[in-house]
Amino acid sequence: MIRYTLRRLLMTFPVLLGLSVIVFLIMSLIPGDPAQAILGSYATPENLEQLRADLGLNLPLPQQYLVWLGNILQGDLGRSYTLNRPVLDEVLERFSATLILAGTSLVLCTIVGVTAGIVSAIRQYGWGDRIITLLVLVGISVPAFWLGMLMIMYFSVGLRWFPASGMTAAYGGGGILDVLHHLVLPAIALAVVAAGVIARLTRSNMLEVLRQDYIRTARAKGLGEHRVVLRHAFKVALVNLIPVIGVQAGFVIGGAVYIETVFQWPGIGRMLVNAISTRDLLLVQGGVLVVAAAYVLFNLMADLFQHWLDPRIQA
Repeated sequence: MIRYTLRRLLMTFPVLLGLSVIVFLIMSLIPGDPAQAILGSYATPENLEQLRADLGLNLPLPQQYLVWLGNILQGDLGRSYTLNRPVLDEVLERFSATLILAGTSLVLCTIVGVTAGIVSAIRQYGWGDRIITLLVLVGISVPAFWLGMLMIMYFSVGLRWFPASGMTAAYGGGGILDVLHHLVLPAIALAVVAAGVIARLTRSNMLEVLRQDYIRTARAKGLGEHRVVLRHAFKVALVNLIPVIGVQAGFVIGGAVYIETVFQWPGIGRMLVNAISTRDLLLVQGGVLVVAAAYVLFNLMADLFQHWLDPRIQA
């Protein structure tokens, strides 16, 4: 297990380096002049040139990347032009809110998806299986941001059960119950698609395991169906589900960008939208890099957990 962990960690560093290159190149291809966006349309050419020199925008592109990478290795993601504060402080502050939303959505979609997949598998071709399959297809097909807007119209504007935006109430809020009240709608909207994917793959894996000879043997020995399904079949199927859940963890973090915009959730997704509109490149680069690194780390943890469950799996 230790050798496998070290090998996977060594494989992660080139991936993170490649991500930094991709993020930097994509940001450099965005049209427009950051100095012009900061100083405005009435800035003089001298002021623009001075700001470009201060920001290092007049350097060749490879040199800009090396300077940026060197700063990252020292824990410095730069300073936000528009917020006038270190990018790392802003990203970490916003990322904590994103983790609350993404973590809740991941737990929700995992519980719902796995449960639905197991029920659908053990009741194959029954009414339960048909209803769950229909709901899964609808859930996968519905865009999360559109579902979020429908939920706001019905549950917030119509029924007034849940708040339509924000993480806490504007006045007198901030407690755990207040955060949970604001979390319900965005977490559900973000979890629907991931829950559908997990449910489909859980069903297919469970059906494959339930057809194995050792499952027939367990039933023939008189073991209860509940024990056969959960302690024997699901334990084997879980090994193949762990990577899927890891991928969905990255999906909910990425999907938080538009869900946070719809619900005005103060996370990193909303920060990225605002930073892109103001051409704050260092803030965009830092935010995208942290999100991409989180995606890689989630998949790394999923691989390690899968190997722990079944040491025969090698990378």
